[in-house]
Amino acid sequence: MTDTPSTLLSAALPDPAARARDLAVLREGGRVRAAEVGPDDGPTRRRLVELGLLVPQLQDSADSAVDPRAATERISAEIRRQSARLLTEAGQPPELMGEPTSAYDATPKRRSVGTGVRHLGAKEDIRHELEQPAQEFPGETMTAQPGGPRPAEHLPDSLDRARRVHARGGTVRSLYEPSAELDPPTVRFAAEVTRLGCTTRVVAAPFKRFLVFERAVAVIPAAHDYSSAAVVDDPATVAFVVDTFEQLWQQAEGVNWEALATGSATPTAHEQVGRLLARGLTQRAIASRMGVSERTVAGHIARLREQYDAETLFQLGWQMRGARDV
Repeated sequence: MTDTPSTLLSAALPDPAARARDLAVLREGGRVRAAEVGPDDGPTRRRLVELGLLVPQLQDSADSAVDPRAATERISAEIRRQSARLLTEAGQPPELMGEPTSAYDATPKRRSVGTGVRHLGAKEDIRHELEQPAQEFPGETMTAQPGGPRPAEHLPDSLDRARRVHARGGTVRSLYEPSAELDPPTVRFAAEVTRLGCTTRVVAAPFKRFLVFERAVAVIPAAHDYSSAAVVDDPATVAFVVDTFEQLWQQAEGVNWEALATGSATPTAHEQVGRLLARGLTQRAIASRMGVSERTVAGHIARLREQYDAETLFQLGWQMRGARDV
């Protein structure tokens, strides 16, 4: 990058020292002898001469101040000339980048834009596809990540992506399952992105994995095992996905991830069972969500029934829900 309008202006106008010197010469009658110029004034004098505000008189070794209007017009003309050059150069990047742009538009992904749905089968294609809307729509991102703990091998890339979103002034809202609070790597990741300004909640309701970028593009599963995905830009479909996220977000609970990461708050499996039970999940659903056996869940429920003095599972869930609402 070369000149900009601001650098052109600063280069063309006298600096504060030069302006002060010019005013001093004018107050002295507009003429100053070379013998009266001190060694410290040399650079300032040369600057005024360069700008045409002082004209050397060689015969009598003096400098004469001239009408600033003439210098002002010359400076303005030079700025206009340089600005015209910059405007001409500004039109060159699109022309120079025309071939790469055409090649990019010719890729299969770009050729299918406007069809509403694009299907991706390979995981590497899905990961690559996520980078495209992340660059094109850097504002608001919604992510729903079921399955409890996040895969440890995915966390570095996810953290790097969150940092890039934050650097562009964007925001990220994420939904996890409650069992994510029991996984140290996931907790540390959530704490780290929270420091960047992202928000991560947990929700006990069942949900699928999906992402939404600036309410314009959604990435949703195209197979039950997440082996394929669909990129959707149809406005009605994206609006439906956004509404699904917002409903889950309202049901979700906030988590102090920093406290969990530092060990000042440690959720137990016992507490997790209680939270899911208060949400209305069955014993089998709780076992599936937490990745433990139904017998283990039954043991936790038995202790909770004793703690709350509840005779039935329904009564226990009702009492726990009331305790959470207090």
